[in-house]
Amino acid sequence: MKVGILGLGLIGGSLARAYALEGHTVYAIQRKEAMLSFAMLAGAVHGKLNEETIPECDLILLAIYPDGSASWLEKNAPLVSKNTLVIDCCGIKTEVCRRCFPLAQQYGFTFIGGHPMAGSQFSGFKYSRADLFEGAPMVLVPPVFDDIHLLDRAKEALRPCHFGSYSVTTAQEHDKMIAFTSQMPHILSNAFIKSPTALKHKGFSAGSYKDLTRVAWLNPQMWAELFLDNKENVLFELDTYLDNLKAYRDAIAAEDMETLVALLDEGKKRKEEVDG
Repeated sequence: MKVGILGLGLIGGSLARAYALEGHTVYAIQRKEAMLSFAMLAGAVHGKLNEETIPECDLILLAIYPDGSASWLEKNAPLVSKNTLVIDCCGIKTEVCRRCFPLAQQYGFTFIGGHPMAGSQFSGFKYSRADLFEGAPMVLVPPVFDDIHLLDRAKEALRPCHFGSYSVTTAQEHDKMIAFTSQMPHILSNAFIKSPTALKHKGFSAGSYKDLTRVAWLNPQMWAELFLDNKENVLFELDTYLDNLKAYRDAIAAEDMETLVALLDEGKKRKEEVDG
């Protein structure tokens, strides 16, 4: 299989390594030529993704920011073969799918929205690895939901990644869920670490501190774009969280033990409910 990959950051680089490891030919495009050269020296990439190689690809994976992914496909859609499957790997789906589904219909290739639920607080090709996606969930947003053959085709094309499970949903539902499960934790972690007390934490912190602050180390440009592209869903989660925080603050300020215990017990029970 010939695979084209747009972007060689953590996700794109790990995709390249995974496909190359299983003997597939990988073409890639990367803004920084030095990084592309390094990826080729590392054996993760075999050539450039360009006007000559785009038509050869059986699979194209878009692994840069949402606007960049959609813009690249808008520019290069006429070069994509009708036999090609294109899957994006962006953190939001509504805007990407809105722009890419019509392109696939117009030019005859197949596009599926995708989101590999794997990553790291680190970014860049140097942190990529072939087993990043092993056992991880993969979310798919197909153009139609009753085409079993299309979903099987996507799973087979993604087999070298060794995802542990697949979920199929709509772009809108994906973005609602991802605001809660991914985008909010990054905001909370990034805001929490700004306390002046953080500068003196060494010797006083353990697992809970490490868990909460791990994703404070993020890619600011990428996450800012994701938050704004998913504005309404992120604002809903932020407002809900702020309301809940205020309830805890008010109970502590009033030394209201009964209310505070009730709030903590409510959160404990909700955790048991949602995670079993």
